[in-house]
Amino acid sequence: YSSHVPDTELQLILMTRLKGIHGDTMTENGCEYRERVLTMDTMNPNVKRVEYAVRGPIVQRAVQIERELKMGIKKPFTEVIRANIGDCHAMGQKPITFFRQVLALCSYPDLLEDGKFPEDAKSRARRILQACGGGSLGAYSTSQGIEMIRQDIARYIERRDGGITCDPDNIYLSTGASDAIVTMLKLLVSGEGMSRTGVMISIPQYPLYSATLAELGAVQISYYLDEDNCWSLDISELRRALQEAKKHCSPRALCIINPGNPTGQVQSRQCIEGVIRFAAAEKLFLMADEVYQDNVYADGCKFHSFKKVLFEMGLEYSEKVELASFHSTSKCYMGECGFRGGYMEVVNLDPEVKVQLTKLVSVRLCPPVPGQALLDVVVNPPQPDEPSYDTFIKERTDTLATLAEKANMTQEILNQVPGIKCNPVQGAMYTFPRIHLPPKAILEAKKEQTPDMFYCMKLLEETGICLVPGSGFGQRDGTYHFRMTILPPKEKLKIVLAKIKEFHQHFMAQYS
Repeated sequence: YSSHVPDTELQLILMTRLKGIHGDTMTENGCEYRERVLTMDTMNPNVKRVEYAVRGPIVQRAVQIERELKMGIKKPFTEVIRANIGDCHAMGQKPITFFRQVLALCSYPDLLEDGKFPEDAKSRARRILQACGGGSLGAYSTSQGIEMIRQDIARYIERRDGGITCDPDNIYLSTGASDAIVTMLKLLVSGEGMSRTGVMISIPQYPLYSATLAELGAVQISYYLDEDNCWSLDISELRRALQEAKKHCSPRALCIINPGNPTGQVQSRQCIEGVIRFAAAEKLFLMADEVYQDNVYADGCKFHSFKKVLFEMGLEYSEKVELASFHSTSKCYMGECGFRGGYMEVVNLDPEVKVQLTKLVSVRLCPPVPGQALLDVVVNPPQPDEPSYDTFIKERTDTLATLAEKANMTQEILNQVPGIKCNPVQGAMYTFPRIHLPPKAILEAKKEQTPDMFYCMKLLEETGICLVPGSGFGQRDGTYHFRMTILPPKEKLKIVLAKIKEFHQHFMAQYS
């Protein structure tokens, strides 16, 4: 090039020759590529703050190990046992026969002519199909959910709550309970700076809440459950968390999970009354996650719905406190996670806000119609004078009794291990034991990860057991836990617990 060409122009010529710039398309090493619009720098920054431990790094590693086992790579175990998530059927829990019969009939109506199916299943299927567009599960429903099914849910809630009235128009069907929880949080979050919405969530908590708040850019207000008192909820702790939060945000909502996930506690009626009084006094919107309402195992424990308690406390509260409660087909004795059936009931919602809620759910057209059909048979099961009743009651009772047995066995065995302390599993499907880790292990772990992640990852690599570290759910500083589901079949659960015991003893010896 001639000497009179400026340096900057020369650099541009060289870059053009080397990279072949044509508009926004570039070639490098003979390969053409386009500069991306969506990059880590340009993407929504809130999404980068989202974390969901239940399907986080340890689960991703478990998937890799499963692939390695299939390839013939030798491990000190022959299978990965996924005790990380409440996926009932994946863990061997059997579906309820009546539910699957009705869904089969709804999915393939020609089976209505088959004599192998009981008449009560056929009558449920016909009724559901008549409420579907074109008589097909494949048709869209209204955005709020099929009206007949919402009516059935309302009658179910009335029976559950001792006759307290339920308006079907306050029922919103959803894609599992998670979808409804996210929708309600979307409505609640607003403001900037000091006026930004704060939402109170328990610690430990189900990561859906923290993840959604991060995505929405809301402020997480953490209140701690009392581990020393079986993960109970203390109203004084709610007050502490609220007063601290008022310094930097506008607290608007309080979320309760009962029975608890990941902690397995069942809140007493006295506690629920205290929460309602607190919400009323502080003008907080209550969100009651009640998806484990049938999963209560411990003697002396009973599920109390927030709505029932609210209305039994009198007009001072029942006409004042705003409440959204959630239920799902994924847990309890059903365990039908894949159908994604769920609902939300709203109480005392501002009529104008309700219009906005209906508009918001209409954007996603409708919840899965097969999930809605499943929900209908859950709330409208076989009655004593119907042919499927005895089988249904036996399957339901056996499933819940087995879960109760496994809950008791889990806490008994884990509490036999020096360095592990496990509270009673009063309800739900998980245990959240505290693990003592030697200082040497904590020091080594902190070079790359949290100490409980270090522990769980080593457990996975050495035994094939996949658990979720407590840090993914939140825990008090200086404490370490893991969440483990009680869902594996009883004999396999015994093996899991024995392996955890052996691993923990070896881990303690290695790092002491």
